[in-house]
Formats: sequence, structure tokens, C-alpha cells
Amino acid sequence: MDNPTYTFQRWHGTLLFWAIIFLAVLINTVISSLLSKLEGLILILHILGFFAVLIPLVYMAPHGSASDVFTLFLNHGGWSTQGLSFFVGLIGNVFSMLGADGAIHVSLSSKASWRSYADDVQMSEEVRNASTVVPRSMITSILLNGALGFGMLIAVLFCVGDMDAALHSPTGYPFMGIFVQATHSIGASTVMAMVVTVLSVCATIGFLASSSRMTWAFARDRGLPGWQYLSKVEPRTSIPLVSVAVTTTIACLLGLINIGSSTAFNDVISLTINGLYSSYFICCSLLLWRRCTGAIHIPAPGNPTHESHLPSTSSRPTLPLTWGPWRMPGIFGIVVNAFGCVYMLIILFFSFWPPVTPTTAQTMNYSVLVTGTVVAFAVVYYFLYARRFYVGPVVEL
Repeated sequence: MDNPTYTFQRWHGTLLFWAIIFLAVLINTVISSLLSKLEGLILILHILGFFAVLIPLVYMAPHGSASDVFTLFLNHGGWSTQGLSFFVGLIGNVFSMLGADGAIHVSLSSKASWRSYADDVQMSEEVRNASTVVPRSMITSILLNGALGFGMLIAVLFCVGDMDAALHSPTGYPFMGIFVQATHSIGASTVMAMVVTVLSVCATIGFLASSSRMTWAFARDRGLPGWQYLSKVEPRTSIPLVSVAVTTTIACLLGLINIGSSTAFNDVISLTINGLYSSYFICCSLLLWRRCTGAIHIPAPGNPTHESHLPSTSSRPTLPLTWGPWRMPGIFGIVVNAFGCVYMLIILFFSFWPPVTPTTAQTMNYSVLVTGTVVAFAVVYYFLYARRFYVGPVVEL
């Protein structure tokens, strides 16, 4: 945007990708003791950045009509019907709704373990009063970011200006084209784009911390190959360095794909939707089944849960299920779970579709192939090896 003569090369993107990853590793390991303060600073930047982009955009950009914002539908993918185009295009919006369960990794605990993510990103088992704090954190996160996101969405739609010019922006990023059209200033647009970029980089810090901890937790449960090594924690800092190193290495190797094919790299990135929504669907469908069969009991007064009777290591399916203090009772809960299952099935189905038609080797969505390969490997690994060691989550009291 500031240098019209610059010619982007895919290896440039890979090097930037690695630089951001290594910055996240540095913060999560070397200066992990400052992470809680840094996360607080990022939250402030998140709120201030919202207004830093929203105010100049709304004030300086020409505004479109309400009919264009709420009734205009486009079909640039060449699909046979507008309805089909809507569902295929829905996947891009769904991506921004991922991570609501990220609050599960948010901890208010001050325990010594997991201090590498201090008070911010830990497993929910490290949270004090987790049955109340975790759901409250999830709802608060959805309400806060949902309100900010919806406000920004409406503002951008009213201020988009020339849609074709934004989509064909020389930068390759339509949001930068919208900023330029709105402000008519390269400098102002650069600052606004920098806010978005910096916040995206900050999010990587949490992504690495969360993914490495999830890797450690599943390895502790003996559910991953090489769990004997991945489950180790560095005794001096209580950081799972092996899990951090493996997670970082895999991410850097995936970044090499971008050099050979940006299409293949985008397909790997799209696995985020397939993987997370598959895990959401499994949990939501099992909860719906338990609700409909009445298998989850309301705890008796004075005995709110059965967790006090758990052994130090066990498999949860053998234990009676009781509701925690946070639940949606009766038919309302069933309706919400049923709606969630239907919604996720639609998203999963269309997440494997290509973005445009006719489909070529460059526009094909290969995520179905990668997803199928991962599922096949997991099934084979379980029946040939893991079933002798993996018996379910380890419960530590």
C-alpha cells in the first residue's frame, strides 16, 4: 500500500509467518512471567483499536444505502442459485466466529503450574470454581466481541464504497482497499491496517500457548504418539517446552507449503473450520442425546457434584453425570442443542466446497482429503496402538 512498486513473493509471506511464530515462542517461553501483563495490554489495544478503525471509517467514508447493506446479495462464485452461493460464502464469516471455547483456556488461577500462560490461557482444570467461571467467561467473550464485531461489520458494509475496487485492491487485501477509499490517505490507511495487523499478531501468542497446552494435555492422557515426551514439563519454569517445540515445528513446516502453492496452504488453514466444528459437533450432539434420554441428573442439595468421589485417575464415562451450576434447563436446552447441531452440520458440509465454480486444480478445496487422512490415521493409530494406553481423560484432584 505504501510502496506501489513492491512485488510480493510467496516466500516473503513464509518468512513473515516464521517471524511471528518465533515472536510468540519468545513470549511464551523466555519472558513468560510477563505474559499476564502483556495480555492485559493486548485487551486494551483490542478495545482502543476498535475505535481507532471505526471512527475514521464512519466519519470519512461515503455511506451506502440501507437497502444495499441489508438486501443486496452477490454471487461472484458462479453458483447456480443465490441460495447455494449464500451457504458457500457463509464459511468465510463462520471463520471469525471460531474460538468461543477459547475462554475454556482462560484461567483466574494462581497455581504454580502452567505459569507460562500465567493468569490468562490455561486448561479449564486450572481454573478456580471452573464450573461457574468458564461458562461465564465464554458468554462474556461472546457478548463483548460479538457486539464489537457486529458494529464493525455494519460500519464496513455502509462504508465499503466501490466493491469491485476493494476486491481487486493492489494490496491483495480488500479491507485495505476500503480504508484507502474511505480516508483518501495512504498514511491514515496504513495506520488503520497496522492496528488490524498488530492485533492479529498478538492473537498468535494466545494461539501458540493454547495449542501447546492442548497438546500437552492430550499427551498426558496418552492420546498422542510420543506422549511420553510431549507430556513432560520443564521443572524450573513449569513450561511444557517439548509441546511448545513440536507445535512450533509443525507450524513452521506448514508455512513451507505456501512457497509451493498458496492454494494448498489456504486449504490447510481452512482445516481450522473442519477440525473445530467437528469437535464442537461431537460435544453438542452427545449433550443433546444425554438431555433427551434424561441421563444427566440434577444434583441433590448439599451434594452439588460427584467430583469429590472421583479417583485420581479414571475414565469419566463410568461416572454418573450431574448438572453443574450453569445450565439451560428443560426444553430450552434441548432446542438450543438441536439448533446448534443442525447449524454445525450445515457448516461442516459446505466447508468442504470450493469457493468458485467451475472448479480447477488451483481453486479446488482439498481440505476434505486432508481431513479424511487425519481421521484415517487417528482410527488406525488407536486400534493398533493407542487403545492399550488411552483410557480417557486423566482426572487430577
